[in-house]
Amino acid sequence: MIWFREYNIDELNLRGANTMVEHLGMKILELGPNFVKASMPVDHRTKQPLGLLHGGASVAFAESLASMAANLIVNPETHFCVGLEINANHISSVREGEVHGLARPLHRGKSTQVWEIHITQHTKLVCVSRMTISILPKK
Repeated sequence: MIWFREYNIDELNLRGANTMVEHLGMKILELGPNFVKASMPVDHRTKQPLGLLHGGASVAFAESLASMAANLIVNPETHFCVGLEINANHISSVREGEVHGLARPLHRGKSTQVWEIHITQHTKLVCVSRMTISILPKK
């Protein structure tokens, strides 16, 4: 297990209260030994004018998931994590339902982390994203 301590799903979902996470309807579903899985609806909050899942919503989903996961690895009393860079490749479109995001670390260093996030609907790959995270000391 890569997490700083054990967390429960309800506790993790409370972290998103009153933020973009809550506004876009994101929900943490599972915390595995080295991954975080979440869902996001494809609805009026996350669609672009043509009725497709907005690419920006996919990136917000990926960044939210990777940022939360990164912060679960560090000691929250001494450090916190923020995004340095994110990229995304939009592979296929989605018009309705929900998508799932799965974030896994590619690198866990002392000052940076790199996370890969796959967004899917059922077995269809919707978006692949990679995010670089900076680990900063609390002052």
